[in-house]
Amino acid sequence: MDNMIQVYIHPTYKTCQSFLKRTSYKEDSKLTDSIFSIINDVKNFGNEAVRKYTRIYDHVDIDIKNIQVTEKDFQKANTKISNELKKSIEIAYKNIECFHRNQIHKESKIEVIKGVSCWRKSIPIEKIGFYIPGGSSPLLSTVLMLGIPGKLAGCKNIILCSPPNKNGDIHPSILYTAKYIGISRIYKIGGVQAIAAMAYGTDSIPSVYKIFGPGNSYVTIAKQIVSQKGIVSIDMPAGPSEIVIMADDQANPEYVASDLLSQSEHDPESYILLVTIDNKSWIRSVKKELKKQFFHINEKKNIVKKSLKKSKIIVLSSLKECMNLINQIAPEHLIINCHNLSYWSKKVINAGSVFLGNYSPVSVGDYASGTNHVLPTYGYAKSYSGLSIDSFIKKVTFQKISRKGLQNLSECVNILSSEEGLIAHKKSVNIRLNK
Repeated sequence: MDNMIQVYIHPTYKTCQSFLKRTSYKEDSKLTDSIFSIINDVKNFGNEAVRKYTRIYDHVDIDIKNIQVTEKDFQKANTKISNELKKSIEIAYKNIECFHRNQIHKESKIEVIKGVSCWRKSIPIEKIGFYIPGGSSPLLSTVLMLGIPGKLAGCKNIILCSPPNKNGDIHPSILYTAKYIGISRIYKIGGVQAIAAMAYGTDSIPSVYKIFGPGNSYVTIAKQIVSQKGIVSIDMPAGPSEIVIMADDQANPEYVASDLLSQSEHDPESYILLVTIDNKSWIRSVKKELKKQFFHINEKKNIVKKSLKKSKIIVLSSLKECMNLINQIAPEHLIINCHNLSYWSKKVINAGSVFLGNYSPVSVGDYASGTNHVLPTYGYAKSYSGLSIDSFIKKVTFQKISRKGLQNLSECVNILSSEEGLIAHKKSVNIRLNK
């Protein structure tokens, strides 16, 4: 286990810059070409192509006429969910709903100058689509993270796509959670064909204006392609899960090791760093805990092992250097667990979501603290926020100008439009004042 996580002690500037690089799905041109082909097939042949690729990739021959989940399917799912799981979904729902409801703010009307009033109106995106992975990791938590703010924002037409199992069914926990928050239009398709169907629409599946949700490399690239084509918008660029931990001997080594391991089980390409300062005995304790806890892992052990091989412990000379590097990395998840916690938390500029202290594991944010777990990866936290109410609305501006207001601004507009050589702009103002 000792050689499964790399340790860099006082690395050079050039080596530190290399830590910024993540695995990119875009680099595989053959993969991209095959995804283009699937998207075009669905665009041109609709349901026929959806059925074809579901048979190829999900190994099930779906009845396209019965592709939508029925009330009977929901009832069946309800019977398969334990009361303990139902209670946990209810608790998570309440916390996530509480946090996101408080993001809704009433816009004010502003009189910028006498006779000129301006305001904004928040309008929900009319048609949105959610993609929820199924299989061995049915992401019911993502149903909550997408569905709750989407519903709070007032989006009227919400559809959800999730891949069917070999019996042609969607995982019951996904169905139960969706129904719990009021999403009933669910389609039994996954992969690239689901993204293409939501982008272009088929006889059975309506097109949407914006697509949300995580997925494997196929789904991620498919979302990027339909977004680049201008067909739909997407929530944000996505890559494998990321965690960076900034810690010193204030942090419990047992907890640090558990956080490194928890994110490593997502994907062999997960991006995992522990950034710390010189304390050889503390670092030894962390590595010892990693070895001990890894030994007891039963599920996804191979994924964890591959992920940890690419993980790093970086030892720098000061916490200031640690924070400077972290702000360059712009990680999806950042744990700060060191002395002067409050001080260092204020120095964060680029991160998706921040977890402070010994008792704030990323796992709680993933499920139930209330914050959203759909976050920017691959360094996009430098320019993107995590998912919120704002992700589901558009802001439209209004202005109401009286004759007096137009007079007050006419000279300004005349001079500016003349400078740009746009004389018709100038005349559109003056024609109103000359009458």
